[in-house]
Amino acid sequence: MRPSSLLALLGFFILIVGTFCPLLRAFHVTNFTLYQANRPFGITLLLVGVIGILCTVLNQTKVIRIAAWVAVVLVVVLYAGVIFKVKSMFGSLPFKGVSAFLERQIKFKWGMYTLFAGAILSLIGALSTKKPLNIQQVAQ
Repeated sequence: MRPSSLLALLGFFILIVGTFCPLLRAFHVTNFTLYQANRPFGITLLLVGVIGILCTVLNQTKVIRIAAWVAVVLVVVLYAGVIFKVKSMFGSLPFKGVSAFLERQIKFKWGMYTLFAGAILSLIGALSTKKPLNIQQVAQ
């Protein structure tokens, strides 16, 4: 395996590990993983990571690139979705001060950084993977 393929493989492994890490901390009481927050989305990210690992082992560069781009898009959508969910959850309260206080009580944990790192590493590894050159000797 080439180093770029190993980088993509490492990125997909980190992506899978990131789905099990704590993403949110609500009210300083409990942590939420991706599967507790949104199970179908977590399973989708897990499947993208597994497909990326399998295609890296089988040396399918086009599918690795697609899986890496899908992973990046899904992680960005997850981040935006969590922010919009928190804003809309407390936005309907009549008191702005209470609403802002409750929004500040929900914090991102290190699992979100793990997801971003895995997606970016897999994308860097996938984009730096080149097809091997077929060099043939000319018969004289």
